Amino acid sequence: MSRLIIWRHGQTEWNAADRIQGHLDIPLDDVGRAQAGEAASRIADEHPDAIVASDLRRALDTAAALSAVTGLPVRRDERLREQNFGQWQGLTNDEAKSAFPQAWDRWRRGEAVADYGIEDRTSLARRALAAMDDAAGLGATVVVVTHGGTAKLAMGALLGWPADVSSRVMGLLNCHWAELQWHRHRGGWVLRSYNVGAVPAPARQELRRTAGVVGEGADTALQAASSDQPASTDHPRLTSDNVPAWRASR
Repeated sequence: MSRLIIWRHGQTEWNAADRIQGHLDIPLDDVGRAQAGEAASRIADEHPDAIVASDLRRALDTAAALSAVTGLPVRRDERLREQNFGQWQGLTNDEAKSAFPQAWDRWRRGEAVADYGIEDRTSLARRALAAMDDAAGLGATVVVVTHGGTAKLAMGALLGWPADVSSRVMGLLNCHWAELQWHRHRGGWVLRSYNVGAVPAPARQELRRTAGVVGEGADTALQAASSDQPASTDHPRLTSDNVPAWRASR
């Protein structure tokens, strides 16, 4: 069995302010650190064999929470960074739209925007897919800690989503994750769950009190396509020219 748990980093102050981070190295805020701790306890129950993370602090610190629970080292991979948004970095989405209206409209339509130092999406897709491919070879269950835009684009390409489908899928929330599983008989990756997040401890306690539930804390999830048990961890190199569009990511 080969599984990828693709986990978006916890919240930063810039996330809360709707500010574009890109390659800027913004740390988690207090909320993000708490999110990472709660999620790490849940993801540890999946018995991961390896943890791979973007080398930006918000991803590394999220991964470190899981490392602390599992004892696994965190492997850094700069290919998992967010898209480089050049001159848009540091601006809010509204500010970028106002300052660069034509380029913004082209970017929203999924067109290439070579102006202002913005990284081409095709290049981002290639590096992200190469990183996912290498990560998948590290064990039966591998956690990949990355960023909203990178996660969505890479998953869309892995799953073969057309651009018009991907653009209608909500990106991962902060500190939420998706599970992809390799299925030999179907000849590719299948989506097992999407936008899963650990319920914080106070909410778990309230759920248990009101529902009379004892045991594991609840999780929230958008359940996706189910699959039969895959029979092999072997999979081909991951390549795709399909680069889906997504909302301005941070």
